Amino acid sequence: MKKKMERDGEGTVSSPTQRVSDGRSISPTRVRPGPDPFLVTCRLFSFVTALAAILCIAVNVYSAVRSFKNGYDVFDGTFRCYAVVIAIIVVVAETEWGFFIKFWKVLEFSAGRGMLQIFVAVMTRAYPEDYGHRNDLILVRNIASYLLLTCGAIYIISGILCFGFIKRARQAKEVSREQAIKDLQDLERQREELEALLIQERA
Repeated sequence: MKKKMERDGEGTVSSPTQRVSDGRSISPTRVRPGPDPFLVTCRLFSFVTALAAILCIAVNVYSAVRSFKNGYDVFDGTFRCYAVVIAIIVVVAETEWGFFIKFWKVLEFSAGRGMLQIFVAVMTRAYPEDYGHRNDLILVRNIASYLLLTCGAIYIISGILCFGFIKRARQAKEVSREQAIKDLQDLERQREELEALLIQERA
C-alpha cells in the first residue's frame, strides 16, 4: 500500500485519466456533454431562414436582369437591386459572423432580424406580377417570400419572448464548457509529458 502511494506521489503511474479528490478517475472524453437541443434548433432555424433569403436573392436577381434587359421598368430593376443587397445582409446575419454583428448591433437581436426579413419578403413579393409564362418562377417567388415572411414573424415573436437572451446565455455557457474541456485536455497532456520525463530521468 505504501509502495503504491509512493508511486502515485512520484507520478510514475501513466493512467490516461484525471484524478479527483474522492479517489475516482474521470476521462476528459467522458465529461464532454451532448449538444444543446435549444441551440441545435436555433441553428436549424437559421439555416432555413438563410435558405429562404437565398431564394429571394435568386428571384430578385432574375427580376432585375429582366427589367434592365427589356428596358420597360428601370425603377423595378433598381428596386430589385436594393432587395438583393438587403437579402444578402439577412443571409450574413444568420451566419452570426462576429465581425459583421459588431457593426450591425441591431441584428444581434431577434426582433431586428425579424423586421429586416419581413421587409425583404415584402420587397420580393411586390410588383410586377407579369412573368410571362414562367409559372415556375412565380411559384418560387411566392414560396421564398412567404417562407421568409414566416421566419421573420417567428423571429419577432421569439424576440418578444426573450428567446434571444436565452440563446446568447446558452451560447456563452457552451463556449465556457468547451474551453473548460480544452483546458482539462491540456492539463492531462502536460501531466502525461511530465510522467514521461520522470520515467526517462529514472531510467
